[in-house]
Amino acid sequence: MLAYAVAVALDLRKIIKAYDVRGLVPEEFSPEVARAIGTAFARVVVLPEATGDARPAVVVGRDMRDSGPGLVDAFAAGLTAEGVDVIRIGLCSTDGLYHASGVLGVPGAMFTASHNPAEYNGIKLCRSGARPVGEATGLAEVREAAQAFLDDGAAGGSPMSDGGTAQVTDRDMLNDYAAFLRDLVDLSGVRPLKVVVDAGNGMAGLTVPAVLGTGGGLPELPLDLVPMYFELDGTFPNHEANPLEPANLLDLQTAVVANGADIGLAFDGDADRCFVIDEKGVPVSPSAITVLVGLREVEKEKAEGRTPTVIHNLITSRAVPDLLSAAGAEVVRTRVGHSFIKAQMASNEAVFGGEHSAHYYFRDFFFADTGMLAAMHVLAALGTQSHPMSELSEMYEPYVSSGEINSRVADAAAATDRVLDAYRLAYPEIDVDTLDGVTVSNWDGHPQWWFNLRASNTEPLLRLNVEAADQDIMEKVRDDVLSLVRDSEGRPPGDDPDEAGTGATG
Repeated sequence: MLAYAVAVALDLRKIIKAYDVRGLVPEEFSPEVARAIGTAFARVVVLPEATGDARPAVVVGRDMRDSGPGLVDAFAAGLTAEGVDVIRIGLCSTDGLYHASGVLGVPGAMFTASHNPAEYNGIKLCRSGARPVGEATGLAEVREAAQAFLDDGAAGGSPMSDGGTAQVTDRDMLNDYAAFLRDLVDLSGVRPLKVVVDAGNGMAGLTVPAVLGTGGGLPELPLDLVPMYFELDGTFPNHEANPLEPANLLDLQTAVVANGADIGLAFDGDADRCFVIDEKGVPVSPSAITVLVGLREVEKEKAEGRTPTVIHNLITSRAVPDLLSAAGAEVVRTRVGHSFIKAQMASNEAVFGGEHSAHYYFRDFFFADTGMLAAMHVLAALGTQSHPMSELSEMYEPYVSSGEINSRVADAAAATDRVLDAYRLAYPEIDVDTLDGVTVSNWDGHPQWWFNLRASNTEPLLRLNVEAADQDIMEKVRDDVLSLVRDSEGRPPGDDPDEAGTGATG
């Protein structure tokens, strides 16, 4: 019999943010909290969505973190007490959970903290068909209901007591997931490729052998897989499972060159993101991968007589809209964040979407993100022509970017205003938009450059991304904006038009 007591007052705003649940275990995210969230999810999302006579159900998966099983059990108890069946699929990647939600037609919950350290865990929630649950699409209501349950167990019923007649069943979906992806991209005819894969001790250690190897009971592909850190270990003994940090790619870069491999693939902890390394050991930007995969999807869409639509967030390279538009796609720009881009994908019936953070979304995959399917498209593109990965990707990286740079500031709004005031003073005709943070652009002028400043949702940080036509201009814009952000006096940019407002600022 499960019994939980809430010993201290918890503020769920600390762990339930715009897109998902994420917190320290057990200080912030405990079994008590997981059960309250399960109860709230049942009442806010699952039961109102239920139709027909069949009992509503939720599919639940988890990554390799030690805290996962206990949190899943508590979450399931909250659901079953509300009369909701639970289908546990055990260890899986986040896109494996999305696949299960899509094919079973039920809401889902993935227990993962993605790339965060071992002491964290969290939940990514979705409606049936892998539709997103974000702050504007139910997550805020889930947080409010769960908070009420924790503050007063009698609020709206007795969520902290045991009961209910619903069932918990176990189901293995890994082979179905592998077969589903194999049906979307045929790799059987590619030239032989040596592929080094760094799973980072995360869930790719389970999914890569099933999808790209024979572990899922599927025929062998012409891929020579060289595994790195495939052992599932939520303590991440080799490096953090966050390929967005360059330091975490070093082992893979070295291994690609040492093995004479054609390509390297790195996955994050829950394997929903994929990063690519070329044969020289050089990382390929996610924007270039967005173009590469996007062009494949655009051509397939056009061949089927439809006008393709592709979604990208505002931090991706200008090469994304430039090259995909030239290929005949309608390109839609959206703000950063998976719940926003998924909503745009669905509302526009978009065939594909890409983010600067290496999240890739596919209409054929329930409009959800999947790093594995993106990797398969890259392997297909590489393996159906003779050029190396470095030459293939070079075509899609015509500009120079800074990557995302974080600055810790006391007042993000004031720092942003300093930057805007300085650039508007120097360039009255400058293009500014506020879709997500502020984007300042001289892309239609000379020299070409743009930058975006966005405040973090969770920390006192400003995130800067800069892109320009060449390295020199990018560095000047980058350094100038950083100087303004980090200087409370707000010295203005240089006033030489040839310097694009990026003169030295002391």
